[in-house]
Amino acid sequence: MKNIVCLISGRGSNLEALLAAAGAERWAETLDARIAAVISNRPGAAGLARAKAAGVPTQVLEHGAFPSRDAFDVALMQAIDAHQPALVVLAGFMRVLTQRFVSHYAGRLINIHPSLLPAFPGLATHRQALASGVRVHGATVHFVSHEVDGGAIIGQSVVPVRADDTEETLAERVLVQEHVLLPRCVRLLLQGAVSLRDGRVHVQAGHDQEVAVAAW
Repeated sequence: MKNIVCLISGRGSNLEALLAAAGAERWAETLDARIAAVISNRPGAAGLARAKAAGVPTQVLEHGAFPSRDAFDVALMQAIDAHQPALVVLAGFMRVLTQRFVSHYAGRLINIHPSLLPAFPGLATHRQALASGVRVHGATVHFVSHEVDGGAIIGQSVVPVRADDTEETLAERVLVQEHVLLPRCVRLLLQGAVSLRDGRVHVQAGHDQEVAVAAW
């Protein structure tokens, strides 16, 4: 069984999308995969309740309880490795990870970011998009590298930026696409249709359309 460990810090809407896809697509039977655990650095994260409702084991590791970033990441690695994960998914995990952590999960660690990377890394991505005057915006799933919001891009979803958009309306439209894109990319990774090779993403022939999504 391929175990997936999800890391969250907040509401867990992308986690919920993964849980829904795992159930609807019967990942346990079709991919020999399951979401084995959900770990949060915040005890009040709403996503923990979503995981528990789905019968997925949860764990909280409060980063503030550790003397350093390195100490927290070591403890987090131990918690994750207890599940022998095939894939670790950052589904709204609001922590910058150390190089040791990233290297430990090289090729198995992915993140979803609410912009079309490499544009608008970091926070306030929708505000940045509106301020820049871009005509399209979206979401990116990528392998995690030592560069924050860097790493090889697995898939992207594009939405239009409308003349009357606010940060809130744009964020809502992007979030809908995140919920489509992340489960799709996870499934492709579990199938072996997408992989990381020499720092670049390799997509098997016939799957190119699945990693590029446009919503108009």
